[in-house]
Amino acid sequence: MFLKRFTTILMASSLAACATTPGGLPAGNGSAPMPVAQARRPNILFIMSDDHALQALSAYGSPISRLAPTPNLDRIAHNGALFENSFVTNSLCGPSRAAMLTGKFGNKNGFNQNGDQFDNYQPTWPRALKDAGYQTAIVGKWHIGHDPKGMKFDYWKVLRDQGEYYNPDFITPDGEVREHGYATDLITDMGIDWLDHRDPDKPFVLMVHHKAPHRNWMPAPRHLTKYLNTKFPVPDNFFDDYEGRDAAAIQAMNVHRNMYEGHDLKMTTGVGSSKLRYNRWPGAFDRMTPDQRKAFMDALQQSNDAMNAKEMTQREMALWKYQRYLQQYLATIVSVDESVGRLLDYLDTHGLTDNTIVVYTSDQGFYLGEHGWFDKRFMYEESFRTPLLIQYPGHIKPGTKIDSLVQNIDYAPTFMDYAGLQVPDAVQGRSLRPLLEGKKPADWRKSLYYHYYEYPAFHRVTPHCGVRDQRYKLIHFYGPIESWELFDEQSDREEMHNLIDDPAQVTRVVAMKRELLRLQAKYGDQSCG
Repeated sequence: MFLKRFTTILMASSLAACATTPGGLPAGNGSAPMPVAQARRPNILFIMSDDHALQALSAYGSPISRLAPTPNLDRIAHNGALFENSFVTNSLCGPSRAAMLTGKFGNKNGFNQNGDQFDNYQPTWPRALKDAGYQTAIVGKWHIGHDPKGMKFDYWKVLRDQGEYYNPDFITPDGEVREHGYATDLITDMGIDWLDHRDPDKPFVLMVHHKAPHRNWMPAPRHLTKYLNTKFPVPDNFFDDYEGRDAAAIQAMNVHRNMYEGHDLKMTTGVGSSKLRYNRWPGAFDRMTPDQRKAFMDALQQSNDAMNAKEMTQREMALWKYQRYLQQYLATIVSVDESVGRLLDYLDTHGLTDNTIVVYTSDQGFYLGEHGWFDKRFMYEESFRTPLLIQYPGHIKPGTKIDSLVQNIDYAPTFMDYAGLQVPDAVQGRSLRPLLEGKKPADWRKSLYYHYYEYPAFHRVTPHCGVRDQRYKLIHFYGPIESWELFDEQSDREEMHNLIDDPAQVTRVVAMKRELLRLQAKYGDQSCG
């Protein structure tokens, strides 16, 4: 049985003390044993957004984020740790969430692509902590099935499917309900309300999972004009010709060619018109009240009229669309940053900060015009890499920066470790606790494995797997395109030059192909090509 894989923790009458098994707990996957009579078990506040690009988080210092700062998210980095090399196993919403919950790759947890059904009864870290006496709750995005029934959450209220920004539908144990308001604000309100009504004598896990800034990037009413007059820097490779990268050349995620002008960019049909151009999913706007929709379109009217009145070349229009995309995307993130601020303030006000681990991450990275793209999926850096910030006062030194290679399968064992639970052997990640406490294990991983499966699919991204070490990345595309790519992340950070046929790289290619096979065997994945 699953529970036999964890050490039982007896509940004390208050958070002031925690009973342990005689002799402490055995370490698993590098986790340190919990000492006898350890202090209070920490609460866990796990905040996750959807498609938050690392380059849109100002703690990471990108040119874009300097124009659109995230001061509350930066508070976590200032108070704790920022991971400089944090990655996912599969850059897609559902598979990434499943990996975080289980600590396993998709081939082991059963969720490889959107549309799969997550097995809610399999071992997960929230279930483990619930069985160990924690109160557990999730509010916001679920998106690995209809709902989290079977996960044993004390409380849950999740968005239906992808969720909508305005007046979203939520699924609850009692049925479905439409809430009036803005999704990010509503989800934050729900999380704070649950904190207000929890049992104060038990440790808690609260998962606040936002829809934002997922496509189609609809800012909160108060932020509709936030960046409309801001001109963001254009990536050097925005007009990439994809030379030497066959899979990149056939994708359908180009800002200029593939974004829906109405749905995504809120472009109108003519000067003076508020009618949207092609809008594939009208539900995002149809659910708005007349006042909400009028305010939304009125905010964009001047910009849309100027666009419609001007004769633009194809290049000029591509650049206009890029700016509109960034303006909407980054304005949508402002409410996420505000949400984080509200949650951090709540912890401070209620004396919970010192005993609460706060984690912020995204389900993957995102393209903000690099290679001309939006979306994710590829193993290229912008979508493979994801932000990860963790604070735990007194345990993590403020301002810590960690450059070790970490992956989202590491979250589950980290939470189990801090809760005093033995990490099961079946978990494929490792606890980040030693890194957070400045004690990097000598045998910490030196390379990462990645596998993207979904094809045929919306954006025509070819299935691929690959390996990345601290400097080089090898990608194997298979299926409609059979090809290999090698990149030097030190000299070619934009990944424009495929070195796979460079005679000087023959030895390296052989070594990295061998490492790829080793990792496939390690993680039990033999399906790449």
